[in-house]
Amino acid sequence: MTTSTPEPAKPSVMAEIVDTARTVAYALLIALVLRVFLFQPYTIPSASMEPALLVGDYIVVSKFDYGWSRHSVPFSPPLPHGRLMGRAPERGDVVVFQLPRDESVAYIKRVIGLPGDRVQVIGGVVFVNGRAIPRAPIGPIQDPGDPQVTVVQERETKPNGQTYTTFDRGSGHEGDDTEVYIVPADHYFVMGDNRDNSLDSRWPSAIGVGLVPADNLAGKARFVMLSWRDGASLFKPWTWVTRFQPDRALLGIT
Repeated sequence: MTTSTPEPAKPSVMAEIVDTARTVAYALLIALVLRVFLFQPYTIPSASMEPALLVGDYIVVSKFDYGWSRHSVPFSPPLPHGRLMGRAPERGDVVVFQLPRDESVAYIKRVIGLPGDRVQVIGGVVFVNGRAIPRAPIGPIQDPGDPQVTVVQERETKPNGQTYTTFDRGSGHEGDDTEVYIVPADHYFVMGDNRDNSLDSRWPSAIGVGLVPADNLAGKARFVMLSWRDGASLFKPWTWVTRFQPDRALLGIT
């Protein structure tokens, strides 16, 4: 006489749905924690930070460098003002922040002035507390975002000795000569590296950026993860390859 081994019970359809939903929920929770506390990706939509950042760059921003505020949470909920474990950025940091006049919009610029600093632009040269930011000419080049325009490259030096490159379209442009801006407490003065193609703290918040409150900082730009020339279209898969720029992958941001 033979006996048959009973087959194990198969999970019901409902049990499979519940298990799948639980897995998706865990994945979303992990992604949310990473996004809020550690890193967040952004895409570069404009040429204001050329040549460090190009249109189509997909960058990674660290959230922990300056602490956390309500803007660290998706959709910037109405939480109390202030920063948890807040730390100040350094001059020369490239930061992502929520635009003061429309906090649903994220901008990226370079920190030029810290609280208490006096900032002025004279003849295209940036002065902080009466001293010009050290710079040296590199030479002319075509603007990557506008090949019909020739710009002069200038190498500027941060207080920590690191350097970065700015673009200058020549004298006589709006923003080349400004008043003296005194940066108030808990605010920062920011500028784009593409100096004559950037709306930044040189203009009041109703027009440009104005002075950026510390609460509005989202994080520090760390590196370019991937980049597509002129962007890639989700509905045109071939552009994922034809417009991909491998030389910019994993490129550090200074």
